[in-house]
Amino acid sequence: MRFNRRTVLIASAAGAAGAILPAGTAHAARADIGVSAYGFPLTAVRLGAGPFTDNTARTHTYLRFLNADRLLHTFRITAGLPSTATPCGGWESPSTELRGHSTGHVLTALAQAYAGTGDTTLRAKGDYLVAQLALCQRPNGYLSAYPESFIDRVETGQQVWAPYYTLHKIVQGLLDWHQLTGSAQALTVLQRKAAWIQARNSRLTLAQRQQMLRVEFGGIGETLFNLYQLSDDPAHLTTAQYFDHAQILDPLAANVDALAGFHANTQIPKAIAAIRAFHATGDSRYRDIAVNFWNFVVRQHSYAIGGNSNGEYFQAPNRIAAELSDSTCECCNTYNMLKLTRQLFFTDPGRAAELMDFYEKALYNHLLGAQNPNSAHGHHCYYVPLRAGGIKTYSNDYDNFTCCHGTGMETNTKFTDSIYFVNNTILYVNLFISSTLTWPGRGITVQQDTAYPESPTTRLTVTGSGAIDLRIRIPSWTSGAQVRLNGVLTGTPTPGTYLSINRTWAGGDVVDVTLPMALALELTPDNPSVRAVKHGPIVLAGQFGTSNLTALPTLSGTPQPTGTPLEYTAGSVLLRPFYKTHGQRYSVYWNVTSSTPREARYLFDEASGTTVADATGNGWTGTLAGGVTRTTGRSGNAVLLNGTNGHVSLPAGIVAGVTAYTIATWVRIDTAATWTRVFDFGTGTGAYLFLTPRSSAGTARYAITSTGSGGEQRINAPAALPTGTWTHVAVTHTGNLGILYVNGAEVARNTALTVRPSALPSTTQNWIGRSQYASDPYLTAAVDSFRIHSRALTAAEIAQLHSTGQ
Repeated sequence: MRFNRRTVLIASAAGAAGAILPAGTAHAARADIGVSAYGFPLTAVRLGAGPFTDNTARTHTYLRFLNADRLLHTFRITAGLPSTATPCGGWESPSTELRGHSTGHVLTALAQAYAGTGDTTLRAKGDYLVAQLALCQRPNGYLSAYPESFIDRVETGQQVWAPYYTLHKIVQGLLDWHQLTGSAQALTVLQRKAAWIQARNSRLTLAQRQQMLRVEFGGIGETLFNLYQLSDDPAHLTTAQYFDHAQILDPLAANVDALAGFHANTQIPKAIAAIRAFHATGDSRYRDIAVNFWNFVVRQHSYAIGGNSNGEYFQAPNRIAAELSDSTCECCNTYNMLKLTRQLFFTDPGRAAELMDFYEKALYNHLLGAQNPNSAHGHHCYYVPLRAGGIKTYSNDYDNFTCCHGTGMETNTKFTDSIYFVNNTILYVNLFISSTLTWPGRGITVQQDTAYPESPTTRLTVTGSGAIDLRIRIPSWTSGAQVRLNGVLTGTPTPGTYLSINRTWAGGDVVDVTLPMALALELTPDNPSVRAVKHGPIVLAGQFGTSNLTALPTLSGTPQPTGTPLEYTAGSVLLRPFYKTHGQRYSVYWNVTSSTPREARYLFDEASGTTVADATGNGWTGTLAGGVTRTTGRSGNAVLLNGTNGHVSLPAGIVAGVTAYTIATWVRIDTAATWTRVFDFGTGTGAYLFLTPRSSAGTARYAITSTGSGGEQRINAPAALPTGTWTHVAVTHTGNLGILYVNGAEVARNTALTVRPSALPSTTQNWIGRSQYASDPYLTAAVDSFRIHSRALTAAEIAQLHSTGQ
């Protein structure tokens, strides 16, 4: 929301969309298009003991506590009906233009809580809310806690606080109540309200609608696409597409990150609506919009905890260290990013490991710790501050009702929805959360027992029998994972993939999974000296008590374990999981003064997916982009680049601050083309370092510059790299000396290389197979065993890499 935090109660926030149409629903008239994985219904999975169960219980208590008549007060007053209830405060006060949104959140949370427990008191409260809302609905279908004149104001460009955003919460709550309880009355109210939305918007011109869409409207498009899938009524599809906002969607369709300066949570629901539009229509443009949006936000706009935005707005790509404040990481944003991630998993399970790595990161480090464990009612954060000395603050029972209070109720009643996914006999195990899956219609249960992440192990026990292709996520952050079936090691777990055990299972079969966790530092792309400390996937925060820090603390040396799981000390400061950090000031980011060697190695041995693991365990995970497939490599697998748009993207800042280095790889050039790139790390055409197999002079060339092409310093080889054969190529640089090696032998050197990566801005476009110059061709080649060292390997070491095939 674009209102001053002090003048509008306590915030200037954006809200979030409701729950995705639940998988496995018996009511849908239309099957989703382009989906090859599915969620289990909430009724099929029960949580075991652990922090997720604790959070859920607190929210259930709050839902039972809430007075329905207080929530309904402004609806009744707006409808001209009597009400003696005490009005709610905060964003639900009678004078706040967003009033009514929380009732939609409550309906969704009640529906999810009822599905997860079967508690009839929760069912009764939801039925009462729906029945009373039906009484407040006008003959024309309009239903809200504010007058219809608010819609006049948004249509005519007058100042108003996001009326369609509020309407979205209500319609999504009605849809969820119908889907999860079977309530016919909820569907009737929803259908009448959808008809009103159609009538209001159909009378506007395209230009009027596009102007109106500049005001936050939440996930109204998503809900209408879901309603179209439910009903097969084409009117709902037409109405949903009225909310396609060209200003945001067109750049995304063109794969352009133009998000900077836009209110973050206004845009995320548009991407969710886009993927639901793809599932409803099959139009691949919608899918591309959603995929590109996710890529931009996760890779270029997200903090170590998985959240995004500063002051609720997207900043320039890769600005993280420069954007630490008390208003980072609005919780609604991450709630919605997880909804989008879930839908993308359904769309492309082949990319599942990357998607679920992010899901885990954001769920544990942001949302799990956004609820106050000292509140019996599960009060929730709005922002999660990431400036040094920040402290979490929370909502309250009746005088808050921010958007994140609402999505917090939803988050904490649906933790079971993404632990397991299914497609026929394929069972994906995505999250390591204590839980029991009762597989509908199969007579099979899978019980997961774990103390993860305090323990790096989990056990899956099967009851019943039948064919299951069990696919266990092996996170990209682990190394040396082991999977045992009935005590016997099985398969080769590869980070960033799923390990498959495809067999006929018998009752009592047990799978034990071990995922070693190590301490790692996640640097910020805009300042490699600013880093977050992680143990496996878990972000650790320095505990500073009442000390309100004025600058980032310095992390000197390596934190030492205390003997308590996930806890370390850094000097006199205790580091513990951020999700457990409450009631005191903290720092997630640190100034790191130690000169830890920078290492990364990509074997490309993953069997599927778009994630490529860093075999060093340092967490520099890469991503396949464009038309990249896999092929037989020099050793194991390799990536195959198609020469059209295929390339590998490595993390921003991977060579930031480096003064001496080595980059080495095996490459098989399949098509000779001038100015392709083996690698090109830079920020655009002004600053970069690259290796081309063939320059315009007809020879291989290494170049580095901080002032564009005119300032390039080069190493020119005597010949181009050969085609049709595996070739080992390496570049080393130390001091002013740069050496180019081919097949283990030096072929050229330059003793006047005064520009080093440390002189470049922190590189944000680090590519294998793609140039900073848009007119240069992509590489047509296979690439294997790509490595980066923050020192210059010796000639003997380069020769050894070649001779051993590394």
